[in-house]
Amino acid sequence: MNSIGSQSSPVPPEVWEAPKMREALAAREISSVYRLLRQHGVSQRQIAAATGQSQSEVSEILKGRQVMAYDVLARIADGLGVPRGYMGLAYDDLTAVRVAGAHEASQTKESEEVKRRKFLARAAAVTVGASVLGADDGDWVSNPVRTPAPGRIGMTDVRQVEAATRALRSLDYQYGGGACRDAVVAQLTWGQQMLAASSSDAVRTRLHVALADLHNLAGWTSFDIGLNDPARNHFGRALELAKAGGNEPLVANILYRMGRVYLHQKEPDDALKIFQLGQIAAQNCGSELAVSVICANQAWAYAMMGHKEQTMKQLGRARSEFERANLAEAQDWVKFFNETDLTAMIGTVHTVLAVTADPKHTRFAIPALQKAIDSFGDNMARSKMFNMSALATNHLIEGDVDHGTKVGRQAVNMAEGLRSKRAIDRLEPLGKEAAKRRNNSDAADLADIISRMFAA
Repeated sequence: MNSIGSQSSPVPPEVWEAPKMREALAAREISSVYRLLRQHGVSQRQIAAATGQSQSEVSEILKGRQVMAYDVLARIADGLGVPRGYMGLAYDDLTAVRVAGAHEASQTKESEEVKRRKFLARAAAVTVGASVLGADDGDWVSNPVRTPAPGRIGMTDVRQVEAATRALRSLDYQYGGGACRDAVVAQLTWGQQMLAASSSDAVRTRLHVALADLHNLAGWTSFDIGLNDPARNHFGRALELAKAGGNEPLVANILYRMGRVYLHQKEPDDALKIFQLGQIAAQNCGSELAVSVICANQAWAYAMMGHKEQTMKQLGRARSEFERANLAEAQDWVKFFNETDLTAMIGTVHTVLAVTADPKHTRFAIPALQKAIDSFGDNMARSKMFNMSALATNHLIEGDVDHGTKVGRQAVNMAEGLRSKRAIDRLEPLGKEAAKRRNNSDAADLADIISRMFAA
């Protein structure tokens, strides 16, 4: 009786080490994988039982049907006992160590200001200069140990990268960067090795853009959990790849996200410089929506500096550019910025002005934030939490302590359910306003809870 296919170990580990099997796994050619398993005596029934597929599905794959969905590929790998790294999937411990360990542990001990200046110089060179892909990478890109790569790639391979990026971005929105960051970084081991494969010019251009967006997501999720040096590394590489792919809207998106890192670090002056570079890219591509995103974030930076006039000017331009934008034709990199996001930004900016310049801005912040909160779905839990925290802060500033602490508790509960350091950090203004009102027991409790969250 053939023991291959037992529940405890569907396939002996040595099967995955054969050269032909490794090639098929690296290329994600599941039909070839299944045919090789059949040669090792694994039946269709056993494959189906291990992977959770029907025998008819297994039969169709054996006949050549492609498998592209990331979740299905992951289920097949886990069910059959394939090391995920062999398929360029994430996440397993070995892949994580190979990809993330060596480079991120070796970041130089430079001051944060020096690092910001270096990134700004690099961003300027990419945004307003020629493509610099592969030139003087230095600290901008890591060199993970690579799994075997196909010799030639086509659009199917690029679409796999794009599909994985979309799936992982959804996880980030809903659960925070900590839920998927390692998976994003590990996915880059599969994506980056494609740069060495042969392909048509059209495929290579689209690959550059796909990998740029994957690095963009790696930077964003790194930032979300407080890994600022790796975030800079990924954003820098994303810029170069997006420029090489000739995609100015994506360049603008990457710069907007890096600017947000500096806003979070309370460095609005440096954030403005990054946003100004993003504005160049947004205007170059003629995207009103991309310009709107940048203007809204410039307004945020000016509000942090207490410059009310410049803030309102940028906020007004953000509204007018949004109204002119053709949302139906917007590219994926900027399509996320819909009316709900604009409303949330308006509420956020007025909240900052209420804290830094004039408490009367709560009258504009509160309705905008409440409207955004009501519009965000469960798949945007982190964004909803940010707005809940800001809403509570405004109610406290207005003197409505009871309602402010009630909403604040909701924001805290939401933050605790996210794997996001940024979510905890965004509670800081709420904690400060609550601490000012310690004569109210509920406000005192809220301030203490937030303080403990920061300590933890």
